[in-house]
Formats: sequence, C-alpha cells, structure tokens
Amino acid sequence: MFNLSAFLSYVFVVSFTPGPNNIMSMANSSKFGYKKTLRFILGVCTGFFVVMLLCSYFNLLLFNIMPKIKTFMGILGAGYMIYLATKIMKSKEETDKKDDEEISDKSEMNELNANKDEINLFFTGITMQFVNPKAILYGITVISNFIIPYYKSNIAFVLFSFFFAIVGFMSTSSWALFGSLFNKFLSKYRRQFNIVMGLLLIYSAISISGITHLFDK
Repeated sequence: MFNLSAFLSYVFVVSFTPGPNNIMSMANSSKFGYKKTLRFILGVCTGFFVVMLLCSYFNLLLFNIMPKIKTFMGILGAGYMIYLATKIMKSKEETDKKDDEEISDKSEMNELNANKDEINLFFTGITMQFVNPKAILYGITVISNFIIPYYKSNIAFVLFSFFFAIVGFMSTSSWALFGSLFNKFLSKYRRQFNIVMGLLLIYSAISISGITHLFDK
C-alpha cells in the first residue's frame, strides 16, 4: 500500500535541506536579486523534471528485467536514507562552514558570469541537474521505492515528476527569497532542526524497508 506520509516526509526533507540547487539559488539571489534568479530556478525545475522522468523509466526497466530487484532497492533506499539522516543529525558547525564555502565559491562564479546574458541562468539550472548527485540519487531512491511498486503508467510518471519539480521550485524559491532569514533560523535552532529532519528520514527508511510488514502478520 502506498505510504503517503513516508513519501511526503522524504520528498520535503530532501528537497528543503541544503544541496547544490538551494545553495546556488541563495547565492544567485544575494548577487542578482530574486527576479533574475527566477530564471535559474525555472531552469532547475525544468532540468529536475527531465531527470525525474528519466529515473522513472530507468527504474521501470530495472523492475521489468529483474523483478526481484524490488527488495534490493528497498534495502538500498533505506540504507541511503539512514545515511542521510545520520549525516544531518551529526552536522553542526561543519555544515555551516561548508555551506558558507560553497556559497562563496558560487558567488565568485557568479561574479565571473555577471556580464553574460541572463538567459544563461536558465540553461545553467537545467544542465546542472544532470551532474547533481543529490538530485540523481534522490530520483532513483524515491521513484524505485515509492512510485514504481504502485504506479507504472506514463501519466503517473509525468504527474509525479511534475510534483517533484513543483516541490523543487518551492524549496529553491524559499532559499532564494528567505536566504538570510532561513540562515538565521537554522543557526539558532540548527540542532533541533537537524534532529527533526533526521527522524523524518529514518521514518521513511523504515517504511520502505519492509520491516513494518513483519508486524502486520
């Protein structure tokens, strides 16, 4: 049975936690303003939609060729989520420093590209998704564990991919619009925020691992 709460927990936690898309959006917004950064955000969503759609058909191909891979993907997905959860709950000042360094690096890149046509931001957002490991791993994990076991139609793949793109738009826009406010909030409640995010991921991991089915018998 499709576990909506576990699905939404995983989608929103992974989407709204720090990553290349969110950090780049915040850096671009601080440099160019939200209006120009919107081109980059739309590019991210477009590229993300394509990547999610490709992940859907890739996973469907695997499930058709190797039906028994469902169990393996469930274990692999659960392991990846638990890994993310432990990384999130353990991260404190190191995360802040890394984020600041990444933002600084992106800002320097933006200075070099400041005189280029604004349209380049859109294509940068698209192409960035195809080399973004977080997006690719996220796509393979969420689709193989939450979508493919229950939905296999083309319309379902398109609608779910569109949903992922919308959530991605919400997360990147939030980081772009409220970057400074978000940073202040996280710096004040970093530990509590990380623990909540980590626990939500662990909940998702347990849900897709199949362990809960043992208690139903």
